[in-house]
Amino acid sequence: MTALQNETGKYLARPATAAIFGASGAIGQAIALRLAQGGRFSSVHTGSRKGRSVPAPDCVPFSFDLENEASIAAAAATLPSSLDLIFVCTGMLHDQVAAIAPEKTMRALDAKALARSYLINAIGPALIAKHVLPRLAKDRRAIFAVLSAKVGSIGDNRLGGWHAYRASKAALNMMIRNFAIEMGRTHPQAIAAALHPGTVRSALSAPFTARISTGKIFTPEYAAERLLDVLDGLTPQDSGGLFAWNGVRLPD
Repeated sequence: MTALQNETGKYLARPATAAIFGASGAIGQAIALRLAQGGRFSSVHTGSRKGRSVPAPDCVPFSFDLENEASIAAAAATLPSSLDLIFVCTGMLHDQVAAIAPEKTMRALDAKALARSYLINAIGPALIAKHVLPRLAKDRRAIFAVLSAKVGSIGDNRLGGWHAYRASKAALNMMIRNFAIEMGRTHPQAIAAALHPGTVRSALSAPFTARISTGKIFTPEYAAERLLDVLDGLTPQDSGGLFAWNGVRLPD
């Protein structure tokens, strides 16, 4: 990842700080490692349910429960008061224990599964934003990013199905648009962005990649590199958008 730039396009010389929520997942850990090993960040705070450390220097672990707002608030209170990058890498497509899987038809809709998808994919990240966005730097370029999905684009939907996942990611994308508008009033150089990482080899995608050719499945490391490059190229005018791993802005 190249250095974050300020509004005039000049690279920031000062050490930057980052917070990763969901650093125990495949993409979250790859992002944390890339930031920590890049040499520019003075500290990378890595959050997971159990507060596990990431095997890299300058990583500071913290614990949080995505389903508990008090836990999120307590975690936010431990972070630096001025952050350059906040990246939320949480999400759920399926849950074997709870018997939740992407629906192929509306006949498979289930109230509990819908509620849980919204809780993990939209409500949890929104509550992270509530408690952490006040710590985003106001005097320089700073980024709040979330892992979303192309299937959350309403304008791009041509296949239907996967109702709970699509709808919850669409709700997350709307949250990002709302946050971008609100932050624009207080953080003029800030960027809020939703990112589609492509199909990445992970526990989330494992049950659905059997028919996808190997060349179209990214490693977490490659996805992290591409997503961070996308963030480097965004400006405050892009704030509120949904962007694919290759930098293409996806329709709302």
